[in-house]
Amino acid sequence: MALRPVQVNIKALDHWAVGRFWAEALGWGVYSGGTTYVGPVGGFVWPDPVAVCIDVVAVPEPKTTTKNRTHLDLATTSAAHRAELVAHLKALGATPAQVGQDRVPWTVLADPEGNEFCVLEPREIYRDTGPIARVVVDSADPQAMARFWGEAMDWTLHEVTDDHAVLRSAKGVGPYLEFLRTPGVKNVPDRVHLDLLPYPGDDKAAEVARLRTLGATDLDLGQGDVPWTCLADPEGHEFCVLALS
Repeated sequence: MALRPVQVNIKALDHWAVGRFWAEALGWGVYSGGTTYVGPVGGFVWPDPVAVCIDVVAVPEPKTTTKNRTHLDLATTSAAHRAELVAHLKALGATPAQVGQDRVPWTVLADPEGNEFCVLEPREIYRDTGPIARVVVDSADPQAMARFWGEAMDWTLHEVTDDHAVLRSAKGVGPYLEFLRTPGVKNVPDRVHLDLLPYPGDDKAAEVARLRTLGATDLDLGQGDVPWTCLADPEGHEFCVLALS
């Protein structure tokens, strides 16, 4: 039994506009239903066998000025590609963002509703990830997050230090997931979170029960009677376990 991350969930006032931004940013397709789903071109595929996609969900509350605890890092292949991508993103409506960074080789931006993300300088490790290099989650204790998420998912743990923990699909495809030691504590609901999915034949209720034994707690976001289960990891990061359709 294990789970896999299938999408990054982003809350937005205008889910269609934010979804279009991310589709253009990543060179992916955008598919509208009850939410706006962004995934690789070629038609709607869910779950995607390789990519961790994006699902933008409409909410009535705007983002606060508090920095999101989860963000995306985008990959580039050269200095020229990075400069072109940053210019393209700004033309799409991205704006420079200040999250406490000093002189760093990457560029910090925010999407049209203020969700922060980074455009990385070229790094060999991210040459085969696709446009999303990694999903980065702020953490007080990356080693504790490595224990929880390493047990929660079937991804491989690549590196664990006091400062960060890095996981990736055991198939060696798609983005990395990194828990990065960051000061501060949670004080607003998460605007961005991961959605996990059981494998065909696995029992969702059993998976949720297993997560609780690992330290996950139930989360009431006013979701009501829905087919997914909202949980929080031991540091309070929100995530959902989806149901196979």
